[in-house]
Amino acid sequence: MSDITAARDAALADIARATSPDEVAEMTTRFAGKKGELAGLKKRLGSLDTIDEKKVAGAAINEAMSAVDAALDERRAAVAADAMRQQVENERLDLTEYVGKPARGHAHLVTQAWERLEDVFVGLGFRVAEGPEVETDWHNFEALNMGEGHPARGEFDTLFVDHVPPGGRPGTTVLRTHTSPVQIRTMLTEEPPIYVIAPGRVFRRDTPDATHMPVFHQIEGLVVDRDISMADLAGTIDAFTKAFFGKGWNSRLRPSYFPFTEPSAEFDIQRPDGSWIELGGCGMVHPNVLTAGGLDPEEWSGFAFGFGIDRMAIMRHGVADIREMFSDDLRFAEQF
Repeated sequence: MSDITAARDAALADIARATSPDEVAEMTTRFAGKKGELAGLKKRLGSLDTIDEKKVAGAAINEAMSAVDAALDERRAAVAADAMRQQVENERLDLTEYVGKPARGHAHLVTQAWERLEDVFVGLGFRVAEGPEVETDWHNFEALNMGEGHPARGEFDTLFVDHVPPGGRPGTTVLRTHTSPVQIRTMLTEEPPIYVIAPGRVFRRDTPDATHMPVFHQIEGLVVDRDISMADLAGTIDAFTKAFFGKGWNSRLRPSYFPFTEPSAEFDIQRPDGSWIELGGCGMVHPNVLTAGGLDPEEWSGFAFGFGIDRMAIMRHGVADIREMFSDDLRFAEQF
């Protein structure tokens, strides 16, 4: 029994001193294997005189081997954890690019203008409406009184999508060229009175230059109610101009033509220095557009307006080239 106890204690002491996975593996063979030191003691059981002595000694050997196995498992896990920590420490990389107080980011210049425009129009009693960027040509053109022969429907101006809607024809799905389809979708799903704005991303086949991009942002306004007139439109444009730019700014309407409004107008804004800038288009909603939206033009009237959010940001901050806003140049972005 003293030999069993001594062998167990010696094995546990050696196991406790193991510092690497290789040492634990070697001790596993030496102490726990079939040819290990503890297993070798079983061969001496035959030299004992009685059955009871053999049972007691055999049980003691099994208990010793169980204690050694448990110690090996515990040490194996501890050594593996130490090895992993050491590997992580040895392979640590310093990925810090900036030492000091990190600077917080902020919204993009276009996003700032977008959110400010929403705030202004919501303050004037409008709510925000949304629509898909991939549209049918019916929502994007036909419902807006732009027939099949309209030049804007050609591939020189419009980006078409390789998608055929159920029951549709090839070449009838487009990336929306303006946010005006939201007007149609709103009229088809809601009962008047309607007072909504529709900001969003639009797409046209334009060559990038200082004032144009193939992907840009517009905001559309639509009012449908009883007894709406051009006076309501002019008052809304003027209230928006002063709310967005300040009290020193004014607005005016100039006769123009758009297929979805009649009468139509361009609206300009006047800087405090007296100079005028063209901002966007507007007009009374064409009766054909009201009909396409499921409304009776004899009962309802309305006005619509739209302009570019990117252009608003450019004018507000004096940016010379629209491409700067999409260049991902931090030197530019951090100015705003």
